[in-house]
Amino acid sequence: MNEIILNIYLIINSGIVEAFKVVSYEKEGGDDNKIKFLKSRVKEDYKNAIVFDSPTDKNGKFMSYNKFHKLEKRGQQFQLFEHIFQSFNVAENPLICVTPVVDGKIYSE
Repeated sequence: MNEIILNIYLIINSGIVEAFKVVSYEKEGGDDNKIKFLKSRVKEDYKNAIVFDSPTDKNGKFMSYNKFHKLEKRGQQFQLFEHIFQSFNVAENPLICVTPVVDGKIYSE
């Protein structure tokens, strides 16, 4: 069965999460193969990814990466991607690969 999967990039500059970039695919097969596929596309996908605004606080300031990391440790980072998930009409609990881009450098495995 085909599933929409996403490569999501965290655009981090000077410790601040300023944007998200996203590329989607519709793939079938096992989750392990889908993750391998997404990871194999990280560098190529970045230049073609669609830009999304990252969340801001009530004063219009972007969140720090430290705050994002705290959400991630609690498994709550997916809340920040809801508008992305809706835009791509993904299923509940979508398969994603999140890659940080820190001061212009892509950090992939």
